Amino acid sequence: MAKLSHYGKGGEVRMVDVSAKSVTTRTAVAHAFVRMAPRVVRAVRRLKNPKGNPLEVARIAGIAAAKRTAEWIPLCHPLPLTHIAVTARLCKDGVEIHSRVTATAQTGVEMEALVAATCAALTVYDMCKALDKGIEIADVYLLEKSGGKSGDYRRARGKKTRRAHK
Repeated sequence: MAKLSHYGKGGEVRMVDVSAKSVTTRTAVAHAFVRMAPRVVRAVRRLKNPKGNPLEVARIAGIAAAKRTAEWIPLCHPLPLTHIAVTARLCKDGVEIHSRVTATAQTGVEMEALVAATCAALTVYDMCKALDKGIEIADVYLLEKSGGKSGDYRRARGKKTRRAHK
């Protein structure tokens, strides 16, 4: 049975020692969704926002956040990321966000992908909150990961996933 790796035998919190792990190429893809009222979606579609294009600002914010994941999550290792891509797509009921992060390292990039998607979603909220404070951030999850000792992971299709609606 798998165990939590951030705890010592006495239950003390610790950073995982990855020095014995092999350096491999690791990739992770994460998802987030920003649910918003139709009138907010229409405003974003028309790009009527005094702060600029929320989708583009969110994309850049997600990229910047992925690079600083170790500052967000206390026990994460700082990693030399080799690629970060964030997409934000307007849908009929909000904005769907995907992030893809790659590194050649001794530990995975799942947290970097999740931080990128989450920060992009928070940025969409920030850019649009003047129109509606009731915007919701939902469905933040890992879609897939590859590389490393634990092998590949792909979220089961049976689990709740959001698909974009145009």
